[in-house]
Amino acid sequence: MRADPFPRERRHTAYFLREIRGYAPVFLGAEIEMTAVRRHQQDARARGDRFSAVTYVLYSAARVLAAHPEANAALRGGLRPRVAPYETVAAKLALDKTMGGRRVVLSAVLPDVHLRSLRDIAEQTARFRDGDPDRMPEFAGVRALQRLPGPLGHLAYRMGTRPLRRRITTNGTFSVTSLGHRPVTSFHSVGGTTVTLGLGAVADRPVVRDGAVTVAPVLPLSLTFDHRVIDGAEAADVLGEIKQALENFDDGSGSTGHEGTDAAKAVPAPNGAADQRT
Repeated sequence: MRADPFPRERRHTAYFLREIRGYAPVFLGAEIEMTAVRRHQQDARARGDRFSAVTYVLYSAARVLAAHPEANAALRGGLRPRVAPYETVAAKLALDKTMGGRRVVLSAVLPDVHLRSLRDIAEQTARFRDGDPDRMPEFAGVRALQRLPGPLGHLAYRMGTRPLRRRITTNGTFSVTSLGHRPVTSFHSVGGTTVTLGLGAVADRPVVRDGAVTVAPVLPLSLTFDHRVIDGAEAADVLGEIKQALENFDDGSGSTGHEGTDAAKAVPAPNGAADQRT
């Protein structure tokens, strides 16, 4: 039987998967009615803006996690583990890319995402979605990891991602990954953070309103949480509040313009959990 060498373009993914073996993942799921989001998308499109479902999830989840410091946290230490809350909210976004001629998963971190407008978030994600990872300077670290011999590459990866002070820029404080470009109705992933959100495809489905059945756009949304850091009730609260925020979406500005601070430069992360198209 033929066995090809493990592709160097996927070495960063292999290092990531080794590092998350200690996680204790538990999986939750919810269906989100996207009528309010779709209405907002239509209004935004009339103004020349195009916002994906991922953009709305990033925007809403970041604000929910900012109000839940227990979930926006990480485990640190070995023999004497401690739960350390982050002082900011940063989203790790998984990306479906081609590098070295091979389809791979990469990821980028959007810093201070709880302070960003929809347009800021959309511009940051579009830059990484459309950019060439073989040329973008932000992915130079990933390319370097791919060139290193296996053991040395894994060591370099651990040194760059294990210290808590570095995780914000390499892993973010929560992860978002989507297979919404395919007819996926359930998607659960472990993104290397305490909370990982997985998006399926938005599709018209029957829903009940005031006792009557109607048709509405529905997003299947999963939440994977690390049980070492939080328990199911806290994770369910986070998922429930994200659902409420999306189903009653309001960016608080009355428009799709730049509210909040200016967009910060997104930082690519040298790992990934699943394919992402934004």
